[in-house]
Formats: sequence, C-alpha cells, structure tokens
Amino acid sequence: MSMNSELKELGVNVEEAVQRFMGNEALFNRMIKKLPPAVKDLQVLQFLEAGDYETALNNAHTLKGVMGNLSITPLFHAYNDAVNLLREDKPEEAKKKVEDILSLQDEIVACIEKNS
Repeated sequence: MSMNSELKELGVNVEEAVQRFMGNEALFNRMIKKLPPAVKDLQVLQFLEAGDYETALNNAHTLKGVMGNLSITPLFHAYNDAVNLLREDKPEEAKKKVEDILSLQDEIVACIEKNS
C-alpha cells in the first residue's frame, strides 16, 4: 500500500492537499515528509503539563497551520480546538484535546517515517 493510501485511511485528505500543491503529488510528498521533525520540535503536551501555556499555544497554533496546509483534517481540528481553549484560558480542556489525538498523530508520523 502506498504512503498516500495509508494516509487516506488515517484521515488525511490527500486529494485536497495535492490540489493545494497545484496538483503536484511529488511536492506534497516532499512537504509531508517534513512533518515528523516538526511534530517532534513543536511539543504541545509537555508545555501544557509544565504550565507554559504561552509556548503550548504558540506550538499548537503552528501545528494547526501545518496540519491545515497538509489537509491532515483530524489533527487540524484538534489543534484548532486546543488553540481556542488556550485562548479562553482553559488549559486542562486543551490538554485533553491534545491527549486525545496523540495516538493518531503518532500513527501518521510513523506512516510517513516508514515511507521516507
């Protein structure tokens, strides 16, 4: 099974993302392979747990944009919700949102890494 087929099964809207990259699937594939290091660099949960809500908000906002550009819809929605909750001063609810999607995020990253 191809990486893009696996990503579709995980909820990534590959067709929409490829359209965003002007129909260039190779460009999409190059860009999505940049996701694993970004996810590792932009931790959200550890900053929420440490009480550093400003860094958590900044990282969640950046990840929201990355997930949106790559049409990783379930993660986009979760990070969008986390950003909004942090802006509403609801860090515990934001933490729960992030915790709820970490296993899916890990599956998507693993899929990309094994196909890189």
